[in-house]
Amino acid sequence: MDVKRCAALLLGLVITAVASFARAAPAPPAPAAPPPPAPVPAIGRSWPVGTRPAVLRGWEPPATVYARGHRGVDLAAPAGSPVRAVTAGRVSFAGRVAGRGVVSVELAGTDLRTTYEPVTASVRKGDEVAAGEPVGTVEATGSHCAVTCVHWGLLRGEAYLDPLSLLPPWLLRRGPSRLLPVLGVPLP
Repeated sequence: MDVKRCAALLLGLVITAVASFARAAPAPPAPAAPPPPAPVPAIGRSWPVGTRPAVLRGWEPPATVYARGHRGVDLAAPAGSPVRAVTAGRVSFAGRVAGRGVVSVELAGTDLRTTYEPVTASVRKGDEVAAGEPVGTVEATGSHCAVTCVHWGLLRGEAYLDPLSLLPPWLLRRGPSRLLPVLGVPLP
């Protein structure tokens, strides 16, 4: 046998061995699906403003990080109204951003933080706040709402969440049902 035939035969054997090994090798495992986001605990003890403010605009999660959406809820509140911490935590920011007052509170025992704006802060960074404690007052700035409002946000890391999910069902309901007399039936 000449050298060329021998090399060609050897090359053919190597290619066959590699091809059969490649077919027999197990496929790499499929990437694991990301775990579902952790639920938001209903730990809120009060609304940020009022007792049951009107929600002027609800949470509209964006499709992507930079897509359109509404990364919080807008609550009707007259200028000068107190803004309260929804639950206990530590103030992580109290200052101005783009000309508006902002207060951010890291919620105790969680990886969550809330934001309130436009707010004139009555707290400073590092202050501990209790549930229902005032953190500032609603600013009378030009608002993105038709009426004066507070934008209330909730974040876990960089992900925006629905802040209303912090409130337990009893805080979200309007109040007890009232039975009214049936027309035409005299009351005793």
